[in-house]
Amino acid sequence: MRKMRLGSNGPVITTVGFGAWAIGGPWKFGWGPVDDDESVDAIRHAVDLGINWIDTAAVYGLGHSEEVVGRAIEPFDVGDEVLVFTKCGRSWYGSEKGEEIVNDLRPESIRFECEQSLKRLGLERIDLYQFHWPDFATGTEVEDSWTTMQELVDEGKARWLGVSNFSTGLLERCESLRHVDSLQPPLSMLNRAARNDVIPWCHENGTGVIVYSSMQSGLLTGAFDRERVESLAKDDWRRATAPFQEPKFSQNLALVDRLRGIADAIGCNLAELAIAWTYTVDGVTAAIVGARRPEQIDGWIGASDLELSSEVIEEIERIIQETGAGTDEPPTQVARR
Repeated sequence: MRKMRLGSNGPVITTVGFGAWAIGGPWKFGWGPVDDDESVDAIRHAVDLGINWIDTAAVYGLGHSEEVVGRAIEPFDVGDEVLVFTKCGRSWYGSEKGEEIVNDLRPESIRFECEQSLKRLGLERIDLYQFHWPDFATGTEVEDSWTTMQELVDEGKARWLGVSNFSTGLLERCESLRHVDSLQPPLSMLNRAARNDVIPWCHENGTGVIVYSSMQSGLLTGAFDRERVESLAKDDWRRATAPFQEPKFSQNLALVDRLRGIADAIGCNLAELAIAWTYTVDGVTAAIVGARRPEQIDGWIGASDLELSSEVIEEIERIIQETGAGTDEPPTQVARR
């Protein structure tokens, strides 16, 4: 599988990684019930196929995703055969049944979360430790938070450091203290905002970029039509997100319909095309792609080695403009992944 270095100083990783959000199971922003044994099989299948990193977070399933990842990685040499990335800063501790989740990057909270994640994962060191979201709730300066992360590296509890969903201003404040090894922004054909600001900043500063939501919650796989969206549960978080709202929903479906011909012509499926498109943005290192069952991985792993020609890229851009699909502006509603 194709590999790239994550930024100037990070690890060499496969261009697709296993995203462990969905295996956390049902919770406030979950994806419904899952079978943990199937999840373990899916992760091991991904590693057996050559994927060398797993991305999870403490808040996915309120710790359950990390527990499942911990089970799945037992047969492997963690840090060599497979790398484990996780995140802190979305805290539910002390909240009854996780009903209240707050963005908390206070130094003491970071340290507590790190210890809990290490226990759930069964590890002594996290390969890439990341801030999940900015903390605008507790009054903590990001410099204090980032200094704590560096201390965790010094203590051997983390290997590399990254952030997720950060603006260029916050990135610059962190970079002034210690290099930011990676950024996780959302990026897809339907959500193109990151390629206009944070990704160019990362490209210029040697920060690796791991994108998420490349298939836009399944919209770009061709799996959705009006009937399926109408059948979603009333509390399904996707119902409230911008890509599923009119008039954008119709425009997005029109884009997907026209992408089918491109995918057929180059011999891939829509999921692989959507993922591979993210690599065409200068500065993108890799994409996180989720799965709950082994066979789901087989449906998108081909994106790792798929390189789109300039003609294909130009055709996709033309179709995006003609359909009006997606946006180049930050979404007004973002799933709290």
